[in-house]
Amino acid sequence: MQYNSVLGEIFVKMGFNLSLEQTQKLIMTQELQQAIKILQLSSLELKEYIQQQLETNPLIEEKEDTEHDSEGDREDLISQLIKNVEYSRGEYGYSHDSENDYSYENFVPSYTTLKDHLLFQLHIMVMPKRQREIGEYIVESLNGNGYLTTDIGEIAVVFDTDAAEIERALAVIQTFDPAGVGCRDLKECLLLQLDSRGIDDPIVKEIIEKHLDTLGNKKFNHIAKELNISTGEVQRACDIIKTLEPKPGRAFQNSSDVKYITPDVVVRQINDEFIVLVNESAAPRLMINSYYKSILSSCRDQPGISRYITGKLEAALWLIKSIEQRRMTLYKVVNAIVEYQKEFFRSGVQGLRPLTLKDIAAKVGVHESTVSRATNGKYVQTPRGIFELKYFFSSGISSVCGEGVSSQSVKDMLKEIIEGEDPHKPVSDQRITDILNSKGINISRRTVAKYRDELGIESSSRRKRYS
Repeated sequence: MQYNSVLGEIFVKMGFNLSLEQTQKLIMTQELQQAIKILQLSSLELKEYIQQQLETNPLIEEKEDTEHDSEGDREDLISQLIKNVEYSRGEYGYSHDSENDYSYENFVPSYTTLKDHLLFQLHIMVMPKRQREIGEYIVESLNGNGYLTTDIGEIAVVFDTDAAEIERALAVIQTFDPAGVGCRDLKECLLLQLDSRGIDDPIVKEIIEKHLDTLGNKKFNHIAKELNISTGEVQRACDIIKTLEPKPGRAFQNSSDVKYITPDVVVRQINDEFIVLVNESAAPRLMINSYYKSILSSCRDQPGISRYITGKLEAALWLIKSIEQRRMTLYKVVNAIVEYQKEFFRSGVQGLRPLTLKDIAAKVGVHESTVSRATNGKYVQTPRGIFELKYFFSSGISSVCGEGVSSQSVKDMLKEIIEGEDPHKPVSDQRITDILNSKGINISRRTVAKYRDELGIESSSRRKRYS
């Protein structure tokens, strides 16, 4: 009884009440999400996105230079739109051309791979068939850098033989061009290249075999003490080793993997003025297909068709508006950057000023996140080269005259100082700090070390040469 009364009291205290609360929530519509997505797309990504929309929404078409008013022209336009949907527009190197439908240039790569290069050398050699088969298997087991990634024992099991026969076939592969191919580790790779060049230097070979890690840490004094030689001899051996290729297959890597930059904006200088031009080829002009607009006006009594075309029409209009809004936002942001960084465009990196997203957002009249999306992953072509838009945003360091100096400018000065140093007496971080301070830049030794690390430059002790 006592347990039941306590339990009942608990339920009474809990109770069940209904209450109304008013809260504010930010709900992003699908259209707004699309506009944000389009703003942050790069030029190549935007072109792919527009192509997808052209294929899925029949009401969208690219705007031509001439208008198509006649019925025949309209049918030609629709036919062209269908043709663009069915065939890739050169993305994979194909084109709908009867003269080129069977061109082998569309299927055969124009470059020679590492495996092709090695197999060619293998097949012109006079050798037993079994050895050639083992050699082909070894070549197929090499990675892109030319290293053998399969264990010798595993290959021996495949061919039901001993490791010695596999080693003999591998030794043949290791004589092929490029030198060092068929190696199993970095040491073997470097030693094979020494043999191919006819370099019979006992000091170089011993350093590769026993002190390669120590050499990578630039501990020349330690190696000199271990081998009972001078640091100058270690430096000489290091210079020879630097001429060797640690990845012999690198020269045969597919050149199509190279990614080219398409600038989203172009800045041109006319006299003393800088003109900002948005790259129109990145986002072709779109328009509503007049044929489907006429269908919409004639199918009012068919709700299903009308609803479908109306939905596609609204999506098309919002896409066109979002692309135009992206273009205007990008123009305003870049124009504000150019106005702020005019000294950079006139005099180079030395004229780069400290700049933040907040500065540009205030000038353009948008939120910082909008500026971030508009500049992320986008490039601008200028008279001084192609730069990522993020390049123009950097923190600053105060100077004696009271004006800020961009961290990028300081890094450029630091790099120039190190490039002009005596390699036998490299400039220390403290000395660099003193030089920059003498130029009116207030910077600490710790910041100099930080910037040097960001530039990928080693410390003075590791940059020192002994011969």
